[in-house]
Amino acid sequence: MSIKAYRPTTPAQRQKTTQDFDQITTRKPMKSLLASKKQMAGKNNAGRITVRHRGGGVKRHYRILTYKLPADSKFEIMEIEYDPNRSARIARVKDQNGTYYYVIADGSMRKGNTFETGKDAAVETSNRLPIENIPVGTFIYAIELTPGRGAQIVRSAGTKAQLMAKENGYATIKLPSGEMRKVLVNCEASIGVVGNEQHQNIKIGSAGRRRRKGIRPTVRGVVMNATDHPHGGGDGGRHGTGKAPRTPWGQLTLGYRTRHNKKTNKMIVRSRHEGKRK
Repeated sequence: MSIKAYRPTTPAQRQKTTQDFDQITTRKPMKSLLASKKQMAGKNNAGRITVRHRGGGVKRHYRILTYKLPADSKFEIMEIEYDPNRSARIARVKDQNGTYYYVIADGSMRKGNTFETGKDAAVETSNRLPIENIPVGTFIYAIELTPGRGAQIVRSAGTKAQLMAKENGYATIKLPSGEMRKVLVNCEASIGVVGNEQHQNIKIGSAGRRRRKGIRPTVRGVVMNATDHPHGGGDGGRHGTGKAPRTPWGQLTLGYRTRHNKKTNKMIVRSRHEGKRK
């Protein structure tokens, strides 16, 4: 999968890049696996913006993905599709009973290929099985944090985690962020790397392209009114903040730690922040 540049007919076109979409096999999604998507941006009944920097954009339907496939099943890949709601590609698969599902597509999935799920599945790319049956050193994605919950982490385009060790009922996994984390060995994961690896190298190029994605402009807090941001107000002069930077809701930001999920701290072996445990 490569990155395509545009002819430099305008300043925006000179910077803009896109993908070649060579892996996608169909442009028509399966209607039974679509759901309407409500616009969540806008203001509430008090006139206050509840979701910032969102609005407009092209209309889209949500693809109903299955993060927990039936165990001990064999699936055939019917199509590789584009999903406007995520960075990764999705695969339309069919099991031995003729039931269709949408799953996250890894880089090796091709139309007509097959893969398996369950503890007896072979250790091959795209197969999904418990971590206790996966060899140490293998790259995995779509990992469960709670057994039976379905894929919860490592689902974005081009991401992968590495299985580092298995001991005392827990597996140590190195996540894409660099964090080392423990999960139960009976959690499931898929073998391989999530597809669409070049997604991070795409340059938006123009403001209009971002607006069509449903992303509205962002401005600094110091140029807002005092009612809209803690940094706002003043006589229009060029001032410093005069106090610690804060979010629009008054919480400290820019270096202030906001993680409060202490229940899972014991599962983090090494933090992504300079090797220190958070």
